[in-house]
Amino acid sequence: MNGKTDIIVVGTGVSGLFYALNIPVTKQVLMLTKAAADESDSYLAQGGICVLRDADDYNSFFEDTMKAGHYENDPASVDVMIRNSPQIITDLIALGVEFETKDGELVYTREGAHSQARILYHEDLTGAEITSKLLAQVKSRPNITIVENMAMVDLICQDNQCSGVVACDRDGSIKLYHSDYVVLATGGLGGLFHSSTNLAHLTGDAIAIALKRQITLENISYIQIHPTTLYSRKPGRRFLISESVRGEGAVLYNRKMQRFVDELLPRDLLTKAIHEQMEQDESDFVWLSMQDMGREVITHRFPNIFKHCLEEGYDITRECIPVTPAQHYFMGGIKVDLNSRTSMDHLYAVGEISCNRVHGANRLASNSLLESLVFAKRAARDTTANYQVTSEVSHPILDLTEYKDLEQLRLAYKTIILDEIERSKVIERIDKA
Repeated sequence: MNGKTDIIVVGTGVSGLFYALNIPVTKQVLMLTKAAADESDSYLAQGGICVLRDADDYNSFFEDTMKAGHYENDPASVDVMIRNSPQIITDLIALGVEFETKDGELVYTREGAHSQARILYHEDLTGAEITSKLLAQVKSRPNITIVENMAMVDLICQDNQCSGVVACDRDGSIKLYHSDYVVLATGGLGGLFHSSTNLAHLTGDAIAIALKRQITLENISYIQIHPTTLYSRKPGRRFLISESVRGEGAVLYNRKMQRFVDELLPRDLLTKAIHEQMEQDESDFVWLSMQDMGREVITHRFPNIFKHCLEEGYDITRECIPVTPAQHYFMGGIKVDLNSRTSMDHLYAVGEISCNRVHGANRLASNSLLESLVFAKRAARDTTANYQVTSEVSHPILDLTEYKDLEQLRLAYKTIILDEIERSKVIERIDKA
């Protein structure tokens, strides 16, 4: 037994961090993370974060999001995200986040499937800029404690009410953490795939646990493939070549060095076109050219991409690079309402592991950070407004023997998730027939 706290947040990406920062200092928050606190996919987001520029931008922002999602989005969720975006940007700047400016004014860029330039950015490291500043703020709060290298293996729950987390450390020791509320901010599931832009330890464990605990899921077969990652034969995570590269004018070529597609198509349509071209070319990649931007623009706007490609032997100021699609983002997940409540009492889900249907069947570029932040803040406010203490008497007695073989448990969780994704795909095909 490891005592009881007020709120447990599982995950230290932007959604988990922002949730914790929006909880009053009178509440004790314990943050558990599977790896180091700065090892989240939020750090990897290159492109930027969308924002409603003014009232005239609302209709096009809404339509761009809906169209990219094939109109399977929840209009109410999209509306909440868009209308709350200006305040989120104000919050971030107040917390020390720096966005690109010119003459004292914010600079906006455009990415694929956006009809207007509405994306704020920090070089090509927007996710790292936002997440690092939020993490620094969290570490300064006396009411928030972070425990690293502590992986969630189950939820403590009874009678459809969550009251804590079962976790294990690096040595395999099981820890029981009790709380009044639990917030799942565990990220995506790219670690289940051979080729992904995600960190390998993000394996969607919360999905398997939700299935085990009969927590409602939604759209879990909705998995986005990013059209442009740097082609490599090396094992491990794929390096993302940001959507914003194409938004700034980069073009795609086939084997004959001919342009073959509109580079600003929604991600799923562009991925389809690239796969078709690769098949025609009998190749594992297509070419991406950035040279026409000029060296100064490339090195200033995309310093991280420039540096990484140079380390891989490509000078993007002078030559094309090979790119190929890879798994990138999870649009489905644990079903939540507009305040990020799940179907289980005292349990919230925020960020990529949640599904509030903002993204529909395909996420619009640079909506991920915004969606995570908007709904994390709403979850925190909902928790605060409706706070109820759980009774320690109601804590269930757990049989810890089921966690004895953790490696076997992890393999079982992986199988459960992949099987459910396939089952969901079959149901989806039947529903659309």
